[in-house]
Amino acid sequence: MPYKFEKLEVWQLAVEYFDLIYQIAEQLPKNEEYNLRSQIIRAATSIALNIAEGSTGQSDAEQNRFLGMALRSLIETVACLHLIKRRNYISAEMVQEVYAFSEKLSVKLQAFRKALR
Repeated sequence: MPYKFEKLEVWQLAVEYFDLIYQIAEQLPKNEEYNLRSQIIRAATSIALNIAEGSTGQSDAEQNRFLGMALRSLIETVACLHLIKRRNYISAEMVQEVYAFSEKLSVKLQAFRKALR
């Protein structure tokens, strides 16, 4: 029997986004291993984990709080994308693809939060 979070579309999108971020991270140079690579992976991981953690049998207010943390982690990945693009570590097309996905995920997170209020 699946956990509640596994059924959530927003969690499924967060996992897809994590996969995209990981693809980018793998392309970063070795000298970014403990900087941008680590940071963007941890932030992307945090998105999915906060959605999952917030989906437990807690109150809507508590779930909203975890979704807020997920949204902040998403914004962190977007900031990392800007830095990665600025350093020309990956193609502008790849950045744009992932950026567009981040916008979709952001809309879903915000809609979910609004539905809880």
